[in-house]
Amino acid sequence: MNTAKTANQKALQLNLDETIYGTFAEIGAGQDVAGIFFKAGAASGTVAKSISAYDMTFSDEIYGKETSGRYVCQSRVEKMLDYEYDLLQQRLREKFPERKFFVYANTVSARNYHGTNDPNGWIGVKFQRSPAESASMVVMHVRMHDNTNLLQQKAIGVLGVNLVHACYQGHNESLNFLDRLMDNLSRERVEIDMIKVSGPAFETMDNRVLNLQLIVRSYTDAIMFNESGAVCLAKDELYKKNIVLTRGSYRPPTKVNMDILKTGQLNFSQDVGGEQVVSLAEITINHLKEDGELTQEDFLARVDLLNTIGQKVLITNLPQFFRLSNYLSNFKPKNVGLVMGVYNFMQIFNGDYQHVNGGILEALGRVFRPYTTIYLYPYREASQDDQLINLSTVNVEKEHKTLLDHLVLTKKVKDLVGYDDKLLHIYSRKVLTMIRNNETGWEELVPKEIAKTINDKCLFGHPCEHIIK
Repeated sequence: MNTAKTANQKALQLNLDETIYGTFAEIGAGQDVAGIFFKAGAASGTVAKSISAYDMTFSDEIYGKETSGRYVCQSRVEKMLDYEYDLLQQRLREKFPERKFFVYANTVSARNYHGTNDPNGWIGVKFQRSPAESASMVVMHVRMHDNTNLLQQKAIGVLGVNLVHACYQGHNESLNFLDRLMDNLSRERVEIDMIKVSGPAFETMDNRVLNLQLIVRSYTDAIMFNESGAVCLAKDELYKKNIVLTRGSYRPPTKVNMDILKTGQLNFSQDVGGEQVVSLAEITINHLKEDGELTQEDFLARVDLLNTIGQKVLITNLPQFFRLSNYLSNFKPKNVGLVMGVYNFMQIFNGDYQHVNGGILEALGRVFRPYTTIYLYPYREASQDDQLINLSTVNVEKEHKTLLDHLVLTKKVKDLVGYDDKLLHIYSRKVLTMIRNNETGWEELVPKEIAKTINDKCLFGHPCEHIIK
């Protein structure tokens, strides 16, 4: 049973708090948040100003033009928050020295008449916990899934009220904060696929862990980190790009992982004519939970180590490759290369497709879109003398052999060319066991910079008491 306050109840609670005072600035379809506060009653106790800079010229005159030409973007909502917050301080701080100021802002594109756009938006709050404290800020990107413009606007209204309320009533603990954002909403209506917090109210929260929880709590299916380890919006990085993605556990990233990333990118780049390529190392939640419960230390370690080698990271809750392909299709990519080892490739044919109406045929159709190619990295069981397992020797069920032959013939699946045969015996699980048991020789199986980081930070259960520093 959901005991959460309704949006009206939350708005009224804030309206009755005489210490909270602020501005609502809304662009595009997100016009409902201020309306809920006004209709809840006692709005004069909370609303200093409400503005709808609906016309683009007015918006540009107030907040400045975007170099990208877009209005629904992160930089726009951050400019709105900064501009309106500074205005509050300039005009009202002397008059109301005891009040905690806030600004709520959004820039939203809801479903158009023909349903041909991607309904999404940026919303944020800049606020004080006390009059003397410097401001804290929350900015997040959302996608709306209701099938009408009106329902999407109403969902943004509820989400906006939840956000302002959570900033004042639920910012002390990250999971509680996230859960409060989705009060009276569902994933079927609203998806939060990126969130960024900053300032003294959130000094105990790590943005990377906060975004990971979006996946754990099924508020979204994927989050992305750039080469510096900062959370970023996948659409900004991947839209209409050539994408090469390599799935792995990366626990830890070994020399064979590096070889897969390198050869996968080289093979894919050649196939797309040398055009610019975005390379992603992808880890599924299943891989993060290999030993049971997911720990934030393990998660952060893998992201940090992949960043060490300049790699973008995608964390997903998309274990089936057809679901991963569906996700990537949202970005209208030019070409997609999926790089995987033989074991992962065999899972495509041995997967459970009972929840897909067309079974394996439909699943394969979703994976192998016209712009998608799979690149197969081979393996040997234990030594260089063992049989090489690649497309010509991979073992699939008899009834699937014809499907595999078709994919090979049409070049939708290819063996990787240029891999280092001397590395094929290296497995992350073996290296992980060696690290935990403090066995000698594991450093030779991973890149030098990664070995140093593991030793310095005692990652993956390394018994650091044995290290002489």
